[in-house]
Amino acid sequence: MQNEKYKKEPLDFGNYYHLYNRGNNGIDIFFENGNYDYFLKLYHQYIHPIAETFAWCLMKNHFHFLVYIRNEKDVLTDLLEYSTVDKPRVLDPSKQFGHLFNAYTQAINKKYSRTGSLFEKPFERKRVSSEKYFQNLIYYIHNNPVHHGVTKTMKEYSWSSYGSFLSDKSTNLNRDEVIEIYGSKENFIDYHGDEQDLENIFDLIIDRS
Repeated sequence: MQNEKYKKEPLDFGNYYHLYNRGNNGIDIFFENGNYDYFLKLYHQYIHPIAETFAWCLMKNHFHFLVYIRNEKDVLTDLLEYSTVDKPRVLDPSKQFGHLFNAYTQAINKKYSRTGSLFEKPFERKRVSSEKYFQNLIYYIHNNPVHHGVTKTMKEYSWSSYGSFLSDKSTNLNRDEVIEIYGSKENFIDYHGDEQDLENIFDLIIDRS
């Protein structure tokens, strides 16, 4: 029987989630710029068909995503990629993330002549159940590089979705929906420019380090 400690709630269709994972025992998962790009490419292949993405941040040894798992009828089945040739009888969003992690791990192990697990298992997930939590969580995700002392401002960091919200370039992010929650692009920028008090969502945040 699986240890209760390691059981995680399934990713249910039609729900918002904060997803987090880090390197096994805290090891790095990204070693050079090309790794970040490749991870995002795999993310688009495996996850975009089953989930809408609202915010993300890739750090050297961990990452955060805020996603909405599409309703089953809205899954982009024609774009789905599986880890096996055959289409599974039942589509499982959690397994799609597993396929992403496995594909990335295999590529990294081959490139850097390493073996073994790269990510901790199972990956962490918290359901997002309120608009205030959603709003604060986007700030929390974008503020990660500042919080960890990697950069002084969110804008300086290349591997998060923050820059996409300042741009008019096409994106797979649900940018318009996020901006609407803040009221306007200017409000979004102002909100991220202030130091937010996250005490009211600390019990909902997966990783506080």
